[in-house]
Amino acid sequence: MGVEERSLRVYDTRKTFFSKIGNTFSKFLTPTQVGINSWLLSMKRSAIIKNCKALQSASGDKKEKLEEKFDESYTLYLSSIDQLIIDTIYKKVKIGSASEYEKEALSNYYNVIRLKDIDELEYKYRKQQYLMNVDFKSLKATGKNKTYDSFKPVYIMKMEQIYKGLLKHYSVKISEKLSPMQKEEAYDKVFDILEEYVTNIIPLKNIEDEELVKECSLFETYEVGKLDQVDILDKRMILLGISRKLFVHSLPLVAAEKCYIKLLKDTRNLIVDTKIARKRESAYQLMFRLIDQYNQKLLAVKIFWNKPEDRANYLEFSAKNKLLEEQKSKMDPHVYEVNKQILYISSDMRELKKYKQKYYRIMKFYRARLVKLGVMRKLKNTYKTGNYSVVKGYKRIIENEAAC
Repeated sequence: MGVEERSLRVYDTRKTFFSKIGNTFSKFLTPTQVGINSWLLSMKRSAIIKNCKALQSASGDKKEKLEEKFDESYTLYLSSIDQLIIDTIYKKVKIGSASEYEKEALSNYYNVIRLKDIDELEYKYRKQQYLMNVDFKSLKATGKNKTYDSFKPVYIMKMEQIYKGLLKHYSVKISEKLSPMQKEEAYDKVFDILEEYVTNIIPLKNIEDEELVKECSLFETYEVGKLDQVDILDKRMILLGISRKLFVHSLPLVAAEKCYIKLLKDTRNLIVDTKIARKRESAYQLMFRLIDQYNQKLLAVKIFWNKPEDRANYLEFSAKNKLLEEQKSKMDPHVYEVNKQILYISSDMRELKKYKQKYYRIMKFYRARLVKLGVMRKLKNTYKTGNYSVVKGYKRIIENEAAC
């Protein structure tokens, strides 16, 4: 006779019966809620598209009323996306059925929410940006081409406003009295915002400006592969050049000039700090392109100058540079290159002399380069007195000291 062994099993009903019912209801209701929210979002999106078209064709007093109507529909549209995220992605993550993409989307959502306690104005713009991106990417992924094409002008218009608002905000920041770390962060934000715009928005637009197309194509070359310090500075220079066409008011001349000066400082530091000859030479050549762009795209349109001598120096440099370019075709390429280096180095040295010994490391580099170009002679800085050699003008070199 066989003996059947039986064991007592203890069930925790909180983890079986009720949890199973809860999970069943969640799985049953979530698709329904998703469907309702998606339907509501579709309605709100259609409303904002309709109001945008009406606003663009309106004029006079009617336009003001349509602007209010559009803003109201835009607020409702964003709220519907926010609700969809809470009712779908959040719940999926909570019950453990979310995909990696949905987990990342929720993580990005919390990163945006976190900004509220750090910078409320940036939070306001970043949340709008995030919500619109979620819907725009979803439309593209689902293949609803007709809706996507109708919504695209609205998306571009609102994104233009968001990026301009962010740039204005950080243009003010870099003009405020901040700690060195905060100031560095503000500059990084400006360049990050410009890069986001050029990467995400410009490809959606039909650009007819040939110069702008060329600059954007040049920027794209830095989108592939690993970038070194020179590449990063070069890319930022290109972004600043693009900003002088697209964001003249959002990144005003005063703020743009500070960004150029920051890039010039970073490039000078790289020239004197790097121990790699190839990188030093690349940074040195970048310095010429930076000075050229700074003069052409900013100083050439500058109206108000703090000091008359600064304007006089710019005009003198500009006249000499123009003359050099006119004579380029008649000159030997090597002679042209030497004359160009002499002109640019002399101009930068004259600017840095105002700060006395602050820039002595880059000045030392420039003098050595002028000696190499045959413009200056290297003189001994010692003389004998009795049995002793005296060093004149000796200054202790501090390792890794900033050039600027």
